Amino acid sequence: MTIDEMAAIHAAAFDRGRPWGAAELRELLRTPDTFCVEAGNAETGRCFAIGRVAAGEAELLTLATAPAARRRGLARACLAAFLAEAAARGAAEAFLEVAADNAPALALYRAAGFRRVGRRERYYRRAESAPADAIVMRCAPA
Repeated sequence: MTIDEMAAIHAAAFDRGRPWGAAELRELLRTPDTFCVEAGNAETGRCFAIGRVAAGEAELLTLATAPAARRRGLARACLAAFLAEAAARGAAEAFLEVAADNAPALALYRAAGFRRVGRRERYYRRAESAPADAIVMRCAPA
């Protein structure tokens, strides 16, 4: 998947917040210990996740699925690929932040073994609505 495709998916997936553009994604992926995993194809739709591993901890920075490709298991497959890559890179635990009002994502992460460990109030800024709290979640990527 190209950086431009990733940016388009991110923009469509995060239409209530501030999506990352191609330049931001390109720079992020140049950062040491940062990696990207993908799921899907042109026929099924696409999903990608970006994460990083440092000092035995993985962080899921973003997971984005093209809206037309949702409810097909792509995010679940992408999250599994992220956890497998994190474990291969030596992570003993993985963390993420998710908007408190994002019920589908919360369900996905819980099903993958993530559990709530904290909350960041008013973390996600939104253009046309009040900021949303972030739920901090953790799991062991086995």
